[in-house]
Amino acid sequence: MVCNEHVPALDEDLKKTLGPATAKVLAEQLGLHTALDLLHHYPRRYAERGELTSLAELADQIDEHVTVVAQVADARILTFNGGRGKRLEVTITDGSGRLQLVFFGAGVHKPHKDLLPGTRAMFAGKVGMFNRKLQLSHPAYEPLGADASDRDAATAFANQLIPIYPACAKLESWKIAKCVDAVLPSAREAVDPLPDALREGRGLVPLTEALLKIHRPATKADIEDARQRLKWDEAFVLQVALARRRHADSQLPAVPRRPAPGGLLDAFDAKLPFTLTEGQQTVSREIFDDLATDHPMHRLLQGEVGSGKTMVALRAMLAVVDCGGQAAMLAPTEVLAQQHHRSITEMMGELAEGGMLGGSDQGTKVVLLTGSMGTAVRRQALLDLVTGEAGIVIGTHALIEDKVQFHDLGLVVVDEQHRFGVEQRDALRSKGKQPPHLLVMTATPIPRTVAMTVFGDLETSVLDQLPAGRSPIATHVVPAKDKPHFLTRAWERVREEVENGHQAYVVCPRIGDEEEPKKKGSAEDDAERRPPLAVLDIAAQLTRGPLAGLPVEVLHGRMDPADKDDVMRRFAAGEVKVLVATTVIEVGVNVPNSTVMVIMDADRFGVSQLHQLRGRVGRGSAPGLCLLVSEMHEASPARARLAAVAATLDGFELSRIDLEQRREGDVLGQAQSGVRSSLRMLAVIEDEEVIAQAREEATRVVAADPGLERLPGLRVALDALLDTEREQYLEKG
Repeated sequence: MVCNEHVPALDEDLKKTLGPATAKVLAEQLGLHTALDLLHHYPRRYAERGELTSLAELADQIDEHVTVVAQVADARILTFNGGRGKRLEVTITDGSGRLQLVFFGAGVHKPHKDLLPGTRAMFAGKVGMFNRKLQLSHPAYEPLGADASDRDAATAFANQLIPIYPACAKLESWKIAKCVDAVLPSAREAVDPLPDALREGRGLVPLTEALLKIHRPATKADIEDARQRLKWDEAFVLQVALARRRHADSQLPAVPRRPAPGGLLDAFDAKLPFTLTEGQQTVSREIFDDLATDHPMHRLLQGEVGSGKTMVALRAMLAVVDCGGQAAMLAPTEVLAQQHHRSITEMMGELAEGGMLGGSDQGTKVVLLTGSMGTAVRRQALLDLVTGEAGIVIGTHALIEDKVQFHDLGLVVVDEQHRFGVEQRDALRSKGKQPPHLLVMTATPIPRTVAMTVFGDLETSVLDQLPAGRSPIATHVVPAKDKPHFLTRAWERVREEVENGHQAYVVCPRIGDEEEPKKKGSAEDDAERRPPLAVLDIAAQLTRGPLAGLPVEVLHGRMDPADKDDVMRRFAAGEVKVLVATTVIEVGVNVPNSTVMVIMDADRFGVSQLHQLRGRVGRGSAPGLCLLVSEMHEASPARARLAAVAATLDGFELSRIDLEQRREGDVLGQAQSGVRSSLRMLAVIEDEEVIAQAREEATRVVAADPGLERLPGLRVALDALLDTEREQYLEKG
């Protein structure tokens, strides 16, 4: 332990304590700037006394930085280039396997002297492969010997669990451990965010004790105590931030919106050619209850692909229009906004033609507002909104612009929430005379804990029942490399579906008019090394080859909006039989006549994204077919992912698999800078119970003391969490 002459303050820059060179590496490579940051850089695992870190496991860690504890079996210097070059080869063993270390050139003498057979040491380096053998080239090492200079390390090794820290090439784990030693005394200054009653009631150790135990545990029980406590900190502080947001929202005034008996909603329901599912009825009741209150609804509607979310949202919008208000639906893309406008006007029929010849007396106008509309049409739409003539508007970001004014905005529906930040959500809501009600929809199934963490400021409703008459979707993996005849058969299936009067999608990861992506160094196999397949190339190949003679068109994000709409309109009308597209069709595109989807390079898409894409077929009465084409090897993790998608249609199950397979930070969305910094110990899937309990406690604490006046420690922790970056994370949702 570094001597305690100087106990760094928690917010002190690490330069003062560790010197500029080390501080620079910690800041640039690991994002650690202050003593507090370093105290929250927890060990990844611990090497036990006498435990030899398993060399047998290194085969799975090629190209990764590892730390191993092992014993030197032999060491020899070899010469090459007629004796001019020298190479030191050291073989180390831990009982489970052997590993070769290599040192070259002038750097061979010191390790040759240090690493005598029988020497025990910690070694750190990048796992490589040479002549089919694993090796570490020029590893850093720390002998665990018995001479005077190594006595401390040997004692530490003999008596303690050795913390192995997430490290980088320029700073090995044991050097990070020494840096932590230098700031560990300042753990005594850490302000405890948990209220005493909560901490004692849950049997959690104080924060200072947790920090000491996580970095320098004497026993495994110490590690467990520390982990439980630090998980609670992360879950609780985050949930308090969200509970305060919910509390603040609940204090806002809103106009209650109750549908008028015999009004627009009743007229719409009366002409529906089908019965709403039980789920749709339940969720609608929850929404109508919220709309009737005098503070704004904040509800997240999660619905499986095709579960009828749009119908639920439309009925909520009609309820608001019924009592004189207006409703706005915000969609992430023009294709989706146009699609919603088309399907909503079709569902409403003459009720969407209020004020027009042939329109219903009870009807209202439904207008579209996007960035690419012509000036005259746009001007008319803006006029219909400000006069209140249009009860419903569907649009893209264009809705948020300053010049868009409403007569009386009562409800905002946000589709595919993960594409919008809260700033955009709030910009639209600020157009109401009083805060309008808010309904956020997503077709990406989100496990309960992620919903509580990411959408924690919203109440959640789930639609998990498919409407009657929807067909099941069969999904198969097509191993294009191992079994090329399977791919030939896939194109035959597409042709058969088209000949039976149906339509097909072919999805590719890339457009094809951009520069080829740079090749990666490491790869699962050749499929990773070639560029992803592109829409323009595949469309050309299909029209010349297996789908010659069929009407094939392309759709991608860089097309002119008018061309995009034209292609979508002709595809919806059945003129285009095969649509080769990017993921621009992922959400909201509804063509019930499409029965088959072929996803090229399917291994390049995430599990949830594949599930989303698949939901575009089987939307009518004919069964759907989804073919996942991949060149990946059968034993690869990518193929395991595809097999998981083929095995189930349950989006919630798939989202759990997705979350377990990817790093937490990736999953919680793109706006993750904040989460990376704040979720170090908490694993959103495994710690479901902690998150649920923390949410209850947080709600209770905030209800009793919204300003946290009696909890200064919690206020400090909250301020640290909610610096600008994390404020954005929380609000992006």
